Amino acid sequence: MLYPKIFRQLEKVRWSMSDDIPWHTFDPALLDEEQAKTIKMNAITEWSALPATEMFLRDNRHDSDFSAFMSVWFYEEQKHSLVLMEYLRRFRPDLAPSEAELHAVRFDFDPAPYLETLTLHFCGELRLTQWYQCAAEWHTEPVIQHIYRLLSHDEARHGGAYLRYMQVAIARLGDDARRAFAKVGVLMASAGRTGQALHPTNLHVSKALFPNDTVQSRLPDPQWLERWLDEQIRFDKGWESKVVGSILKKLSTLLGESFDTVQALNRDRKALNNAAAAPLASAPMIVAA
Repeated sequence: MLYPKIFRQLEKVRWSMSDDIPWHTFDPALLDEEQAKTIKMNAITEWSALPATEMFLRDNRHDSDFSAFMSVWFYEEQKHSLVLMEYLRRFRPDLAPSEAELHAVRFDFDPAPYLETLTLHFCGELRLTQWYQCAAEWHTEPVIQHIYRLLSHDEARHGGAYLRYMQVAIARLGDDARRAFAKVGVLMASAGRTGQALHPTNLHVSKALFPNDTVQSRLPDPQWLERWLDEQIRFDKGWESKVVGSILKKLSTLLGESFDTVQALNRDRKALNNAAAAPLASAPMIVAA
C-alpha cells in the first residue's frame, strides 16, 4: 500500500495556517481590488475538491489504498480554500465567499474511467503548481505571495503522489493503463494548441447540467479564469512550456520512453492503440454454420 508512506511523507512537510503564515507582515497598500477579487475566485475553486473527492471515492471503490489517500488530498486541498478565505476574512472581509457561493461548486460529476480521471488530476496538479507560482510573482502583497508559494509546493507533491498510483496501475494493468495515461497526457499537454485553460475545474463533467457543468462556470464570475491567466497573472508561453515540459518528463519516466514534444507522446499513444488492435485484426473469423 502507498497510503501509509505518502501520509508520512506529506505529514513531515505540512504547513500550519497559524504558525507558517506571516500574517503580521500584511501590507494593505500592496493589495489592490483586482488582486483581492482573484483570491476570492481561487478560494471558491479550491472548494471544488469536495465534489472531486466524492467522485474519486465513487469511481475507485475497487481501490481502498487510493481511496484512503483521498483523506490526505482532500484535507490539504480544502485547507487551500480555507487559508485563502482566512486571508480575506482578515484583510478583505467584504470579499469572503458566502456559503452559497461555495456550495454552488458542489455538484455530481458523471462517472468516468478512473484511469483517465487519475491522469487528468495528475496533469492538473502539475499545471496548478505553475499557475500558483506565476500568481505569487504577480501579486505584490507579501502574505498572499507566501500563501501561493505554499500552495504551489503542495500541488507539486500531490502530483508526485498521483504519479505513484499511476505506476501501480501500470504494474497491475500494463498497456491498458499506458494507453489511458498517454491519451489524457496528450490532451492535457495541448493547451497551447486548443487555447483553453486545461484543468479539471474547467472541463465539462455533467451532461445533465451542460453547459453549466464545469467548476469555473459555477463561480460568481464564470469568465474569471481566462482573464486571470491571460490578462492578470499573464500565464504566457514561457509558463505554459514549464507545464508541458513537466508533463512530458514525468510521463517519459512513467512509460519508459523519451518524449521531448507532445507529438512524440501522441505517436506513442497511437503505437499503443495499434498494438491493442493488432490481435483483434489477426483473429480468425468464426462463421456460423
